[in-house]
Amino acid sequence: MQGKIVKGISGFYYVYVAGTGIYECKAKGAFRKEGMKPLVGDMVEIAVLDEEKKLGNIEKILPRSIELIRPAVANIDFALVIFAAAKPQPNLNLLDRFLCMMEYRHVPSVICFNKCDLVDETEKKRLADIYEAAGYPVLFVSAKCKENLGQLKAVLQGKTAAVAGPSGVGKSSLVNALQDAYHMETGDISKKIERGKNTTRHSQVIPINEDTFIMDTPGFSSMDAPGLEKEELWRCYPEFLPYEKNCRFIGCSHITEPDCGVKEALAAGKISKERYKNYCLIYEEMKNIRKY
Repeated sequence: MQGKIVKGISGFYYVYVAGTGIYECKAKGAFRKEGMKPLVGDMVEIAVLDEEKKLGNIEKILPRSIELIRPAVANIDFALVIFAAAKPQPNLNLLDRFLCMMEYRHVPSVICFNKCDLVDETEKKRLADIYEAAGYPVLFVSAKCKENLGQLKAVLQGKTAAVAGPSGVGKSSLVNALQDAYHMETGDISKKIERGKNTTRHSQVIPINEDTFIMDTPGFSSMDAPGLEKEELWRCYPEFLPYEKNCRFIGCSHITEPDCGVKEALAAGKISKERYKNYCLIYEEMKNIRKY
């Protein structure tokens, strides 16, 4: 019997089998000897020990498409990067950091602005123009008003998407609005600082339907891209790639050098000024980090 690991706690793995339910499983000792560990998101084969109590053993881990170390999850089709369109105001510098992290990890991203009922069409167009020009799909939804949830479900259909984004933007509320079987705890937002409390404590895969899943994990609540060097940062900006070949200097930082293809594209309006500004800020920050 095959299923997907939807949660792992204290050596127990909870495997979702379509049409049957969730089985509490232990992993074979052979996995430890082989240096393997089941990950949330893994497709596995299980042996049922007790159908009534839904108990089993994980017999085999099927091949993984994507494996991440931090957070330790597998088989993500894309990251659903969720920010609020308002309350709190979207921090585009932080959004770009999330997108850079996903690009560095080779995980495709879809941007989802929740609370779209709080902004007008002009603001929606501004945000869409910035990120669609960079090649990212952009959705505007409202978990509270149930607005455009059908569009989001269509994007999710048949996929496993990892939820990423800061606290307070309504990630759990949005996941709750997409399905009825699981209720995720939501955190209150501080009116003073417009920040929410992160309520995700462990990675969990939530079935939307039999072949569609949302993965909520605390590991995607902040930027974490160990190994990324400032010289490679520009590669995490997809819109820079077509113009880098026009740079005069090899290893161009796209900041101070003359005859830079990226800066020429910026001047021509082909690259967002907001995105480029954030690139420069992140680059300088990485440049000034002391290495020990």
